[in-house]
Amino acid sequence: MIQLVSGDSMIEATKQFQPELFRSYLRVLARVALRSSPKLQKKIDASDIVQDALLQAVVALPQFRGETDKEFAAWLRAIVANKLADAARHFGRQKRDVALEQSIRNRLEDSATRLEIQIPANSTSPSQRLIQSEKARFLDECLAALPSDQQIAVELHHVAGQSISEIAQQMSKSKASVAGLLRRGLENLREALKDKERELR
Repeated sequence: MIQLVSGDSMIEATKQFQPELFRSYLRVLARVALRSSPKLQKKIDASDIVQDALLQAVVALPQFRGETDKEFAAWLRAIVANKLADAARHFGRQKRDVALEQSIRNRLEDSATRLEIQIPANSTSPSQRLIQSEKARFLDECLAALPSDQQIAVELHHVAGQSISEIAQQMSKSKASVAGLLRRGLENLREALKDKERELR
């Protein structure tokens, strides 16, 4: 049921929480969630999922009842999880699958916990939110700039939390090869992030 809200409450909610600031953060999480399901990854674009989720978030923003950025990030992740589950059903021609939805939600939450070590989600001031958004954008850009195999290995290991053995199986590579990809990927990622930080000075 659609809840009608006053213009004042919509303006107030929009002032306090801005979904767009979370775009890069959500894109990393959606991309990693899709990596865990290679069949879906070929059919679903993480950026499209996040765009749809942000549009829904803007419309539903007056109904958000949380008070912190951490609660807002969790609310946005739930919307992304639902969009991913909807897309999975669409391409799999399945009826609603609560277990699938919960699995996607759990993966997003686990990845968010790891990601928030690098990008804390408890900022309170507008300037802190902008800094957090910039960090997420830099991380997203730097990950995307890595050679494909390095990007996949780094995202699956450090964001999705998969073991080297699991990644080796998914990528059809040896464990030694995956370990090498992780080492080089992290070196390249750290260097790229340092370059981004220097740009801000």
